[in-house]
Parts: sequence; structure tokens; C-alpha cells
Amino acid sequence: MELTINGRKREVGVPSDMPMLWVLRDVLGMTGTKFGCGMALCGACTVQLDGQAIRSCVTPVSAAAGKAITTIEAIGNTAAGKKVQEAWIALDVPQCGYCQSGQIMSASALLAKNPHPTDSDIDAAMGGNICRCGTYRRIRAAIKHAAQGGRR
Repeated sequence: MELTINGRKREVGVPSDMPMLWVLRDVLGMTGTKFGCGMALCGACTVQLDGQAIRSCVTPVSAAAGKAITTIEAIGNTAAGKKVQEAWIALDVPQCGYCQSGQIMSASALLAKNPHPTDSDIDAAMGGNICRCGTYRRIRAAIKHAAQGGRR
């Protein structure tokens, strides 16, 4: 199966029903995408498929054929992803950091579609991303910071 990951064509010899998470992590060695729950409930495994934030732990790799997969390793190459990463650093968002790749993937998908989200837009986009450290206020502030182009 041929996949386009972070703009690069990759051939993988895996079963078509294998979750994309395991193809990325175990087959391709891309460990930025995290395993959290395995049931699409926590958001740690979030990647983008044609710009849409999806949970890679429950998405079969066959669903990605012919589509663009973007992972945390390359999100900084997109305009929204770069703004989000810069805001995360500027506002010192992470505590333990485990969930942050999924948080950043969801936030950058939101800002790519909606550059000026309201609080309810942010809640809707980020609702499936759990942070055990409770950095939700910093996450929201960073999304707003990124939407404002880095201005406070």
C-alpha cells in the first residue's frame, strides 16, 4: 500500500485493517504520534488526514490510501501548525507533554479551517483531547495566541 505521509510517498506492506497509529509508530518509526487509549477517546493519537484531525488508533490504514497524512513531525511545515507550535512554546503549554502532539494536531486543524475561532469553536475542536495534567487553560490561551498571530 502506498501512503503519502508528510508530503512523502511511503510503501508499507501491512494488512489493510491495521490501525494507522501502528503503521506510523511500529512500521515507520514515527513515534511522535502517541498511543493513549486505543478507543479514540483521549486524542493522543491524533493526526491529520487531508487536513482533518482524526484518531489514528481506530482508523484503518486503508482509509488513508490516496489521502495526505500529516503527523506531528511535519505539522510545523504548515502555516497553522507553525503558529500553534510557536504559541505552545511562547505560553509554555506542556506539563508532562504526553498529550501535546495530539493537542497540537487538533488545534492546527482548527486554525487551518477557522483562523479566528470562538471559545465554542475551540471547545468543539478540542473536546476529544484529554490532558491528564489539566493544562486546558494554557491550551485555550495558546490557540487564541496563535489565532492572533502571536500578539498578546
